[in-house]
Parts: sequence; structure tokens; C-alpha cells
Amino acid sequence: MLEYIVHQGVGKEYVVFLHGIGGTSRIFCKQLETFKKYYNVVTIHLPGHGKSPGIETYNETFTIDLIVREVVEVLDEIEVDQAHFIGISLGSVVIHELMQQVPHRVKTAVLGGCITRFTLFSNTLLQIGHAVKSMIPFMWLYKLFAYVMMPKSNHRISRKLFIREAKKMKRKDFLGWYQLTPLVKSTYASVQEKASHIPKLYISGKEDHLFVSSLDEDTKGDPSATKVFLDDCGHVCNVERPTEFNRLALEFIYNNQNLPMRKVQ
Repeated sequence: MLEYIVHQGVGKEYVVFLHGIGGTSRIFCKQLETFKKYYNVVTIHLPGHGKSPGIETYNETFTIDLIVREVVEVLDEIEVDQAHFIGISLGSVVIHELMQQVPHRVKTAVLGGCITRFTLFSNTLLQIGHAVKSMIPFMWLYKLFAYVMMPKSNHRISRKLFIREAKKMKRKDFLGWYQLTPLVKSTYASVQEKASHIPKLYISGKEDHLFVSSLDEDTKGDPSATKVFLDDCGHVCNVERPTEFNRLALEFIYNNQNLPMRKVQ
């Protein structure tokens, strides 16, 4: 069972937060108290993060299917049939896969810093990483990608947070996640077909230069997708612009569950 915490809030609805590779639930520290005013909140540590099982403990190949199964097991454990999901970076990728495999478990989705596919430049970086990953400390590779993804001075706080949390990972766990990166495109392949009924809010920084253009292009055909691109903001938009992120996410969820609008404090 993955490590998770149920933060008791208000009402009967649940919001589930999923972090990205190397991150932990601490990246949602600027969301937790605000969301608890309106919802029960569940934070989950994905495999190889926090106190969740390491990748090598599974008696099977580590796959995206396995990750989805583990997240669904948490929902079953806490007896939540359907939840609102909020993800950042590869957490959003996991939500895309959830919407393809178990769309009935996802009520709404807020996808921050979402990745639908890698560009030629980012693919080249990944291939270089694959070539050298067995020869260098994994944190060198992680730091390189952190600086490439979040290069500007206003990205510094989120960059430092991700690097600090990634240091707690084991090498095998990081490399297990890293080998899944070529499969990112497949996690969005049939989202528009299988989850066209699920309201989706994509929040990205305009400075999320590796992913924002492909995200904008790939989601154009989805009638249930709303997109907001934040000025002067990079990849980890919930950390860099927490007030706007919280307001946009909460208002979106309210609107799509037919609840009366309330002022977000």
C-alpha cells in the first residue's frame, strides 16, 4: 500500500493530490490548508517516494499500469468511489492514465505543469540521460533536468524544493521512474476519447518552455479542457503562483460539481 494521509476537511467530497518524480506531498504545502476549507484532502506518495514501497519491492515490472493500480487501491482503502484529482508534472501524467483506465473514478482533474509529450529537444536530453545514467550519480541527472526545466531566477524556489526532495529518493527508485519517460505520450493517447466527459483544467506557466506549447496543441480537440497559462511562471506553477493556482482550481471544481460559487480565501 502506498503511503497516504487523509486530511479531514469540510464536506463529503475528496481531492487527491499527486506529486511529480522526485517530489513529495510537500510540494502541495501552499494548497493543503486552503483546500481543507472546502474538501477532504488526500495526499499520496507514489512508489519510491516518501515511505511508499520502493520499486524493487514489487515482484513485477514497474509500469504505469502498476502505478494506476496502486493509486486506485488507496481510493478503495479509504472507500472513495470518485474524487477530484490534482497533479503536478508527472503527477498529471498519472492522472491522464487514470482517466484512460478508470475514468469513472475521476470526477474532475486539475493538471499543473502537465506533460503530454516530449519535444525533440527534451527527447534528446532524455536520450543523453539514458546513455549516461549508469555512470553518474542520479542526482547529477536530476539537477541537470531541474535547471533545464526551471532555468530562471523566479523558478529558484520550486527548483530548490524539487532538488531537496529528490535527494531523499533511492537511486533504483529514480531510475525506475526515469525509464518510464518514453511512455509519457501514451498516457494522453486516448484521453480525449475515453475521458471527454471529465472536466479538465490545465494550469501551466508560460515559461514552462519544454512542455507548454505541445500541451496547448495536443489539447485543442478536447471540448472538456480549459487551459490557463500564467505569466512569469515556470513548470511548478502551484509553488510559484499558489494564490492564483488555488483560486483557479477551486473555482473550476465548484463550477463542475454544480455547487454555488464561494469566495476563496
